[in-house]
Amino acid sequence: MKPELDGLAQKWSTHWEAEQTYRFDRDAPSENVYSIDTPPPTASGELHMGTVFGYVQADVIARFQRMLGKTLFYPMGWDDNGLPTERRVQRHYGVRCDPSLPYAPGFTPPMEGETPVSRRNFTELCHQLTTLDEKSFEEVFRTVGLSVDWSLLYTTIGDRARAVSQQAFLDALARGDAYRANAPTLWDTTFKTAVAQAETEDRPRPSAYHTLHFGPIRVKTTRPELLPACVALVAHPDDERYQHLFGTEVETPLYGTRVKVLPHRLPDPAKGTGIAMVCTFGDTTDVIWWRELDLPTRPVLGFDGRFLPEVEHLGGLTVNQGRARIIELLGETNPEPIEHPVKFYERGDRPLEIIA
Repeated sequence: MKPELDGLAQKWSTHWEAEQTYRFDRDAPSENVYSIDTPPPTASGELHMGTVFGYVQADVIARFQRMLGKTLFYPMGWDDNGLPTERRVQRHYGVRCDPSLPYAPGFTPPMEGETPVSRRNFTELCHQLTTLDEKSFEEVFRTVGLSVDWSLLYTTIGDRARAVSQQAFLDALARGDAYRANAPTLWDTTFKTAVAQAETEDRPRPSAYHTLHFGPIRVKTTRPELLPACVALVAHPDDERYQHLFGTEVETPLYGTRVKVLPHRLPDPAKGTGIAMVCTFGDTTDVIWWRELDLPTRPVLGFDGRFLPEVEHLGGLTVNQGRARIIELLGETNPEPIEHPVKFYERGDRPLEIIA
């Protein structure tokens, strides 16, 4: 006879909840406790099979440890604090956060486009949507039958998690481990926020090498728009073509800024003309050169992804507009089309910039 399966999931889910089958025993001796701290899934959409599969693996281990007589500490949480949540709210409700706007009581989201709203309105929409997503997530995991202790449910944006993280920061501040400093930052101009390197990915993008003339020196670069941010030229110390120029100064084209020619181990003599333009900042290699060679900073880009108003020829332009404008002003730059990797925030649509 074929076994009757209808209703079994609901039956046992109800039974486990009523009997508190998977409730953590806080009186259990610590040496008998087996803890599982799985990363909380991001509450920014719908769960997919891969996510559920990963948690089923952890649950198999949890059940095995119970069979061995262990007391399980097995909480569940939702990661609802961060860029993925903000991006989902933007797309779902058709809004974007503009901190300069006043709060609008009773705001009704348009559900399309990018209507600017106040920070408070945006935060309210974040709470509203994550509450719905988290309810859906819990239903899926309960249906699967994960043996977690639902009484330990937490959210990364919850009051308790925020209090713990804030206290940890205050402790670090008291120890002198937290400090304020000016430093270059990977910046997403869409989200208008800093991005950790672990959250970046390389995507192939079409580009071109443009040849710039620093007096007798030819430099090939894919970012001619950063010419006003140039602070030095660097070549490999063993590159005989440039050894006689180390320590001397040359003028940048168009802007006439005097910059030094310096040796450094990172330039590849076989790449381009073997000598590179150091700008603040085009990529992470620029940051290395800037730091190790103790170079000055010439910031040209703002947090909105546009050139700062005071940048000659380029003030107020976007990066792409600035690139076209510089090429136009320089005249012939002999562009050589290439495809190369460009850094993006893993959930972003525009290339990252490094803002000083």
